[in-house]
Amino acid sequence: MKIFVVYDSESGHTEALARSIAEGAAAHPEAEVLLRHVNEAQISELENVDAIIWGCPGHFGTISSGLKSWIDKLGYMWAKGELIGKVGAAFCTTATVHGGIEMTLWNLITPMLHNGMIIVGLPSNVPENVLYGSYYGVGITCPVEASKDAPPNLPTESDLALGRALGKRVADIAQKLA
Repeated sequence: MKIFVVYDSESGHTEALARSIAEGAAAHPEAEVLLRHVNEAQISELENVDAIIWGCPGHFGTISSGLKSWIDKLGYMWAKGELIGKVGAAFCTTATVHGGIEMTLWNLITPMLHNGMIIVGLPSNVPENVLYGSYYGVGITCPVEASKDAPPNLPTESDLALGRALGKRVADIAQKLA
């Protein structure tokens, strides 16, 4: 079973979350995880995967331009129905509380629905999700750094636990469907 994790990241926040998602998926004994930044990801790699998890920083409640440009290249796959039935999940980071996390997640899920994918979120029985999460995927807040020279405010352990939980859930569901 192959799981493809693709992300856009500008300051390392979203990349750290993507890595935790890949780690959670890789914990499944039958999972092979492909982790790619959008600049390295090839649309053709999606043809032979069972699940796709994509994410980015939220920009004013919507998808970053880097990931959006990559998603926009899915047209020929949509025309052929090549993503129908594949498992899909989404994740994002924002700089402020109420910075558009759920709107960004909805914007990430919409192309999956157009492609006939089976959307997986996080349910309420994931302990970290009750306090910190979203049912639409994983969305976390990494506050803006105090200055350009300050170290990045990377995701907390609770944030990374949500990422691992999403990766594990996607792998479990993809394996059941396979």
